Amino acid sequence: MNRLLKILPYFFSDIIVRLNGGILSVNRKLNRLEKGLRKELLSTAYFQELKKNGSWIGYNAHFEGMPVFPHGISGIFISDGAKVGSNCVIFQQVTIGSNTLPNSKGAGAPVIGDNCYIGAGAKIIGNVKIGNNCRIGANCVVFKDMPDNSVAVLQPPQIIQKSSLDNRFL
Repeated sequence: MNRLLKILPYFFSDIIVRLNGGILSVNRKLNRLEKGLRKELLSTAYFQELKKNGSWIGYNAHFEGMPVFPHGISGIFISDGAKVGSNCVIFQQVTIGSNTLPNSKGAGAPVIGDNCYIGAGAKIIGNVKIGNNCRIGANCVVFKDMPDNSVAVLQPPQIIQKSSLDNRFL
């Protein structure tokens, strides 16, 4: 059952999962249960797995194919209504969030194209379209559309030289 819990996020939002023999046997047992009870068991396990990882992947988020989570789903937030294309790589602490503010120009959920790479800590907020083959650097905040084959990066850090600093923790 522990192996099933690890892949439960992939059962939702139309994600296709390639299951091996051990998982298939557990899944067959679950499929024999009454449909409502099966859904309740899976959703309970789903919420427990998300809570354990400090994550949220909305039921109505749509994935064209299996995304790759190189560091697991730790801290990942994907809102309801978000659409993620196939072959996307999503690192930890990423937010793909809807803008639900009334009268906002960017109200809605992001649409992310195929073959995109989203770096750790990146935030994609509102009704934006990320094109195919895009790369979003670590900790970038994207709130405007990105054309196909483009890269979003942060500005270089500003380095301020000091004569001495006291960084002791009291």
